[in-house]
Amino acid sequence: MLSKEIKVDAFWDDEAHVWVATSNDVPGLITEADTMEQLMQKLKVLIPELLEANGLLGDAIDIPIHLLGKWEEVIKTHPNNG
Repeated sequence: MLSKEIKVDAFWDDEAHVWVATSNDVPGLITEADTMEQLMQKLKVLIPELLEANGLLGDAIDIPIHLLGKWEEVIKTHPNNG
């Protein structure tokens, strides 16, 4: 049975140009979307389906989802020539 909030980690895949989401709290969860908003819409459907498929969801309940995004980028600087 589910008894806590769901933590979902998302990272920006620079090669594919999409957000990719996974979660240790939801077996089998991996999905991608162009924006974080689209990602959350997909998660609202996928998370209950996967929890039910894994026998972790019984009665109708509210499921708190914490979507944590990570974006990494290198900022190039130019030396001062002067």
